[in-house]
This record gives sequence, structure tokens and C-alpha cells, in this order.
Amino acid sequence: MIAEGLRIRPAVPEDAGALAVALLRNRAYMKNREPYRTEDYYTPEAQAGVLADGGVRWFAVRGERVVGMATLSGIVLGPLRSASLGYWVDEEHTGLGLATALTEEACRAAREELGLHRIQAGTLLDNHASQRVLAKCGFEPIGTAPRILHIDGAWRDHHLFQRILHDDPPPGVPAGLAPSAGPA
Repeated sequence: MIAEGLRIRPAVPEDAGALAVALLRNRAYMKNREPYRTEDYYTPEAQAGVLADGGVRWFAVRGERVVGMATLSGIVLGPLRSASLGYWVDEEHTGLGLATALTEEACRAAREELGLHRIQAGTLLDNHASQRVLAKCGFEPIGTAPRILHIDGAWRDHHLFQRILHDDPPPGVPAGLAPSAGPA
């Protein structure tokens, strides 16, 4: 349950301006958790491109003000049926359950709308708040990736997590198909 007056909804292309405002407002707050961003990244034009890049996004909003976002990116179908999850919450709106609500909505949609099998996420080693959100949402640790992302001026290690959404076979594979013994 999130705080009164806040809601989660799908992002739409017309949100580019509101997203740019939110990112600019939180630029200093997110600096040590984000890749380097050029000045033009914080414009509505750049955010229109972000919103059109093939990821699936949800916003946490208060009125029309964007105060958080979850993104499923790197969506792979076929036998893997997986995506990567990323999220952020406005500095003034932390502690209100938004990261948890955004993560749960992304997981629900990943299973019910996209038919995904799993979602993975990573956190900086010292991002204990994000690690608590992932644990609360059913993610399990699967390892640590050394120097995986360039964040705040350096290659940073990340703890990796995954949530298995279901064990149904991919579309088109019969449910009763027995697992093969592998190559002969």
C-alpha cells in the first residue's frame, strides 16, 4: 500500500516533459547511483527518446507530477523470457512504499502481460534500501558482478538478484512435455 494521493500508472510518450522535470529535480540526489548523464539528457526531447526505446515503464505520480519510475528493459522472449528491472524514487518521496509498489507492478505485468519467466535486478553493494525492496518483493540474491556498470565516475560492483515469476513453459511448448535428457 502506498501513501494517499500517490498512484502507479503506465508511462506514455506524452510524459516526456514531466519525466525530464523529475529527473532534473533529482539529479544531485541520484548522481552517485546513476551513469554519467549529459546536459541534454534532462530535456523533454531526450526523455521522449528514452520513453520510445523499447523498455516498458511505470510511473509513480502525485497528481501529474512524476515521483518515481520502474523500467523493464532488455526484454528477451523465446526460451529465456526474462528482463532487467530498474527503478528510482524522488528524493522527497522515499519511505512511502513507492519502490515496492513500482517493483510489484513491474513483476505483475511481466508475468501477466508479457509472459516473462524471470526478472533480474542489480544494486550497488551499499544500496541496502534497494536490496530490502527487492527482498520484500520476492527477489533472491544470485551473485555479485564485479565492475559491471560505470556509475559516478568509476566501474562499480553490483549485487545481482532475480525473481522467478512462474515455471510454466514458454508459449507454444506443451505443458506436459517431459524434459529431455539432453544431447546424446
